[in-house]
Amino acid sequence: MAKQQPKPQPTWADVKAKLAAFDRTGLLELIHHLYAAHNDNQAFLHARFGLGQDVLEPYKKTIDRWLWPDVFRNQDTSVSQAKRAISDYRKAVGDPVGLAELMVFYCEQASGFCKDIGQQDEGYFDALVRMFEQALKSANTLPATDRDDLIARLDHVREISHAFGYGVGDDMDFLLAKYTRRSG
Repeated sequence: MAKQQPKPQPTWADVKAKLAAFDRTGLLELIHHLYAAHNDNQAFLHARFGLGQDVLEPYKKTIDRWLWPDVFRNQDTSVSQAKRAISDYRKAVGDPVGLAELMVFYCEQASGFCKDIGQQDEGYFDALVRMFEQALKSANTLPATDRDDLIARLDHVREISHAFGYGVGDDMDFLLAKYTRRSG
């Protein structure tokens, strides 16, 4: 007997073909089920349609949870989960001001956690420096009215980071000078 070939994984094209058969009511019902299925879907739709007081709030909560966990409850950090929140927001809206805000918030949370508990994880520091650079690049694409406050907040992160060792503060000095043409 011949061995059966495994079925290939479904792709977006397969899903799109199925969606083409939906009428408006069926499509709304499907979106309603997706909305009810997971908080991430709700956050995505709220952000996409600009619903709620602060569309950044659920993304900030996720960043906060994974970069500044409750150590008394044995929660772990996860740089990838925190970065995923930024990526999810980018997919939902992609607003440059919101993206820059989330990146700066990431840096503030990561540096605050390190300062608060004395975090000494080189990988965590490397991720912080990489996000610091991304935040600087992103902030520099914004008008001065949006940019200046973000740069000032990043400068504060840089100041805090000098206490960490591993060259974190020095790397941030270099990056701030490179992207703002100011000495740090």
